Amino acid sequence: MRNFKTAIIDIGSNTIRLVLYKYDLKRGMKEFENIKVVARLRNYILPNGKLSEPGILKLQNILATFQEMLHDYGINDVLATATAAIRQATNGQEILEKMKKEIGIEIKLLSEEQEAFYGYFAVVHTIATPSAVTIDMGGGSTEITYFNNKDLVESHSFPFGSVSLKQQFMKSDTLTIEERNKIYQFAKEQFLTLSWLAGLTLPVIGIGGSARNMAKMDQRKKNYPISGIHQYKMTKEDFDTIRLEIAELSFEELKQLDGLSSDRADIIAPVLEVFQALMDVVQSPIFQFSRKGLREGLVIEKILKENPTAFDKYHVLESNVDFLAQEFGKSKEHNEYFVRLCEGVYREFCKHGALQYTDADLAMMLQAAKLFYLGEYIEADAASQHTFYLLSNRSIDGLGHKERVRLALLASYKNRDDFKRYIEPFGEWFTKEELKQIQGIGALLKFAYALDASKRKIVENIEIEQNGQGIMVHIYSSGNALAEKYKVCRQKKHIDRLFPGDVTLRFIEKEG
Repeated sequence: MRNFKTAIIDIGSNTIRLVLYKYDLKRGMKEFENIKVVARLRNYILPNGKLSEPGILKLQNILATFQEMLHDYGINDVLATATAAIRQATNGQEILEKMKKEIGIEIKLLSEEQEAFYGYFAVVHTIATPSAVTIDMGGGSTEITYFNNKDLVESHSFPFGSVSLKQQFMKSDTLTIEERNKIYQFAKEQFLTLSWLAGLTLPVIGIGGSARNMAKMDQRKKNYPISGIHQYKMTKEDFDTIRLEIAELSFEELKQLDGLSSDRADIIAPVLEVFQALMDVVQSPIFQFSRKGLREGLVIEKILKENPTAFDKYHVLESNVDFLAQEFGKSKEHNEYFVRLCEGVYREFCKHGALQYTDADLAMMLQAAKLFYLGEYIEADAASQHTFYLLSNRSIDGLGHKERVRLALLASYKNRDDFKRYIEPFGEWFTKEELKQIQGIGALLKFAYALDASKRKIVENIEIEQNGQGIMVHIYSSGNALAEKYKVCRQKKHIDRLFPGDVTLRFIEKEG
């Protein structure tokens, strides 16, 4: 499978979505269209358990529209899935047959186990967190999984969701204190029936629209300096603060709240009580967010069947950095050389006390090396600025938000003044010691970049010699290093700051 386009139709209890994806070997998997319709199918289930005729007609009209869109996009590879609303309807099978006959769309009815699995599957392939509890709360069901070292240990699907909880507990669109307490107690009692869930003290990862809205609201509250909510983390205390603030707002006030989708204004409060109950049962200190869920899990599985090496859940960051580098015109072959050069320079600098060696710093530096000055793809003269903006504001699977900024600072390093300007909005994110180390490694990367000025891969390695007069850096090349000498001499001031004594550079061209 070199490249393909596919569509997922996700028929949920609250919303129905058509999401289009593309995949190729160089750039990986990308979502390029997402159409959402709030259908609230759960509200059309009658007391006898059947989905009513108006509900069936609404589903049919939405699917007919999606079919027209797919024709316009020229996409024939389509997977339509249905979850709790159709699963719980006593006439569910009749509905599936009707949609196939009337619209020509064959719908796969996912079991509770499958729905839970695909959410887990997406999370472990797009987030670095090794062990966690996931919750995917739809309109009519709630899926819980527990994974350890990226392997699924337990999963469970509860037959309640945001829409059904509103029907069961709320008399109006505004949640009262009494109703809030009842929902919390109900959810907590349900979660306590799972003996494997209590006291895990792991992060809870929220999947789906309500979790996404929570992340957006917290970011707006904090004037968050970068974009994106995938892999965003909140402390339990911050989560509880927003939960209580939302609980005090009326339905009309919720509809006007920045960060909250208006179509979720009437169901966000009960959902947050469920999230809170789960965190209390798990004794979790962190609530984390995944933008990737059921739909991505289905697509990832499809790709892996054709290309078993397309995703690696144990090395999420590395593969995504490779995709990103190639997307912005970085040669894989040349990157391999530059990464080797940077590693050699880093180890030699650390060996002689210029930097403090850690495995974590080396790993991050090597990823930054693959992306160093990728902003040249946009404009060479502003490569540093473009690099920092692109990396700090783009979701990178396998990398949390603080580490994403760290990567951006390393890959964009130009000088101390620009570094200070870039870091200004993130002053509280890093300690002085962390910033000193980031700046030092950034200077090293800039130095190594100068060693490859002509892009001919002629510098093979460096050796540092310390003597009474200071530091001598021997640079060994396999050819005439005229361009490298010029660039390195211009960057020498950045290296001077890393060593206590005077630094002298000596280029040595190997014979033969």
